Amino acid sequence: MIEEKQRSTRREFLMIIIKTIILFVLAYFETYQPVIFTDFPFIALTAHAFMVFLGPSVAVSFLRLVVIYWYIKKHRFKSTIKDNFILGINRIVSILNTVFGVIAIMIWMGIKPLEFLTSITIVAAAIAVTFKDYITNMINGLIIMFSDRLSLGDHIRVNDNEGKILDITLINMILQNEDNDMVIIPNSVVFSSVIINQSKQNIKKLSVEFEMALQFGYTPDFLEEHLYQAVDNFKDNIVSSGLTIKTLAINKDIAKFKAQVLLNNYDKLKEREIRRVLNTAIIKLTVPEQQLPGKA
Repeated sequence: MIEEKQRSTRREFLMIIIKTIILFVLAYFETYQPVIFTDFPFIALTAHAFMVFLGPSVAVSFLRLVVIYWYIKKHRFKSTIKDNFILGINRIVSILNTVFGVIAIMIWMGIKPLEFLTSITIVAAAIAVTFKDYITNMINGLIIMFSDRLSLGDHIRVNDNEGKILDITLINMILQNEDNDMVIIPNSVVFSSVIINQSKQNIKKLSVEFEMALQFGYTPDFLEEHLYQAVDNFKDNIVSSGLTIKTLAINKDIAKFKAQVLLNNYDKLKEREIRRVLNTAIIKLTVPEQQLPGKA
C-alpha cells in the first residue's frame, strides 16, 4: 500500500514536470511566433488554448501537493492516510481543472469568456435554478469533506441507513452496510439529517427491538438475565454490565422491549454473531422447545 502511494506521488510529480515543460515550450512559441503559427492561425489558437489551461492547472496541482504535504506533516499522519481534508482538496482541484478546461475550449472556439458570461446572465440564472439541487449537493459535500465530524471509514447512522463511509463525492455519500450493500445518500440529505457517528465513541451500541406476549409473564429483569447467559461466550467483546433491557411500550396483549448491548469496539463480524445469538435466544422464549428445529 505504501509503495503504491509512493508510486502515485511520483506519477503526480512526473505529470507536473511534463505539463511544466509543455507550458514553457508553448510560452516560447507564443512569444517568438514561429512560421507555422503565422501560416496556420488555427495551430496558434490551439496552442494558446492549451497554454491557458496548463498554466493555472500546473499551479493548482503544485499547490495541492504542497498543501497536502504540509497537512500530513502538521498532523503527523502516515503518507497513506485517507482523510476528509485531502479528499476535499482533491475535489476542489478537479472542479478548478474543469473550469480551466471550459475556458480553454471557449478560447479555442474564438469565444471571449468574459463577454460570453456577460451576455448570458439571464441564461446563467436559469441554469443555476435548474441545477440548484446539484449545486446544493456540491456545496454540502465540500462542507462535509472539510468537517472533522465525519471521516472516511467512520461507522454512522443516517435516518434508517447505517454503515461504514466508503467515499464522499460532490454529489453523495457512499456507505457500506452490514449486508455489504452500497448505500448512496445525497449530500443534502446527510447535511440536513441527524447523524449518529458511532466511530467517534469509545463503544459501539447494538440494539435489538422485540415484542413479547404478556401471557408469558416475562419481566425486564428475567429477559436481561436470559440474554446475558446467551451472550456469555462474547463477554470479552461486551462492556461490563453492558447489556440492558428497556421497556418501550406496554399494550393490551404485548409488551415491546429493546435489548441494548455495549461493545468494546466496532467489529462487524462479532456484532453479527452477537445479534444472531440474541435473536435466537428471544425466539426460544416465544416458541415451545418441542417445536424448535431438531427437537422431538
